[in-house]
Amino acid sequence: MSESVVIVDVLRTASGKGKPGGALSGVHPVQLLSETLKQLVERNGLDPVLVDDVIAGCVGQSGDQANNPARTAALAAGFPVSVPGTTIDRQCGSSQQAVQFAAAGIRSGDYDIVIACGVESMSRVPMGSGRQNGSPMAPLASRFPDGLVNQGVGAELIAGRHGFTRAQLDEFSARSHRLAAASRDLARSEIIDIKVTGEDGAIRIHDSDETVRSQTTAEGLAGLKPSYMKEEVATRFPEIAWSITPGNSSPLTDGASAALIMSETKAAELGLRARARVVAGTVVGSDPLTMLDGVVPATRKLLDRTGMSIDDFDTYEVNEAFAPVPLLWLKELGGDLDKLNPRGGAIALGHALGASGVRLLCTMVHHLEHSGGRFGLQTMCEGGGMANATVIEAL
Repeated sequence: MSESVVIVDVLRTASGKGKPGGALSGVHPVQLLSETLKQLVERNGLDPVLVDDVIAGCVGQSGDQANNPARTAALAAGFPVSVPGTTIDRQCGSSQQAVQFAAAGIRSGDYDIVIACGVESMSRVPMGSGRQNGSPMAPLASRFPDGLVNQGVGAELIAGRHGFTRAQLDEFSARSHRLAAASRDLARSEIIDIKVTGEDGAIRIHDSDETVRSQTTAEGLAGLKPSYMKEEVATRFPEIAWSITPGNSSPLTDGASAALIMSETKAAELGLRARARVVAGTVVGSDPLTMLDGVVPATRKLLDRTGMSIDDFDTYEVNEAFAPVPLLWLKELGGDLDKLNPRGGAIALGHALGASGVRLLCTMVHHLEHSGGRFGLQTMCEGGGMANATVIEAL
């Protein structure tokens, strides 16, 4: 019989704007992740020598984030040299995949304790940095002779093909900021303090999401110009209405997150309280052209695997990479809007790529505890046409 997998703790940094001058732009990403790891074990009284592996998500694995930041961060956190680390890239779902790899390893008996985590400093390692000296997509030209498109155009295709209007996208995005602003006090329980040294040498504490704009309205967002409008794209895809703007997309973000995951047996042995159980997880591939709609088949596959229905869940976190993604998920799965991203999503809270999977998990665990809910579902679209989905049960 496989081991039951539990989440003992999960935490995150507050978001920082992913550009020079952002609240966390002066913090090296390895330092950001190492501080997250350190606080995770310290607040649970765990000797880090017991950690079997550190599995970290990180998308931009170049520059400051090169050379396996999972291992580097574990060493920088003061973990014993016996604790290994590995860094994975499942694009936006990298740290959600880290959770699923951790759970699979524990169920198999290969691991007892794993830290699944993630980091992304988009201010220091801009998106696409690793492509500057190469053409990673060139071998796909024979299979996709008309060419693939970027994620923004993928979001435009989803909006156009499913009839989502600009007004709908902007209203959903304003909702994200509204809910995140209303949940600021609640979010303090999931956020750790990060010390930041300013250019003047003064030390301040970063403990509040910098990307949340409490005054955002749909009317204000309506004035923003589309980000991806190009004549050649319009000619190829006449269904596009050009409705994706910076306001209904997730912002570039810096951040880190980490979850302490172990077998239920080990948690009991150490006297640690399990906060949630990892029930099941899955991952799927989807059309790399539209790219972002994999959240629908990933969720359906997970529902089939668990025998659950969408009505069994008390909350769901669907990553708000772009507003059409959660709206498509809601339309296709028939979910309840009030249960969707109830503390706001990535449009407001930010999308620090490698850290976002565990960030969503963190928010979901804390919301289930606060609301008294039992089951939560998390799913994320991913670059290249993929998606992860995970079910947890609050304990």
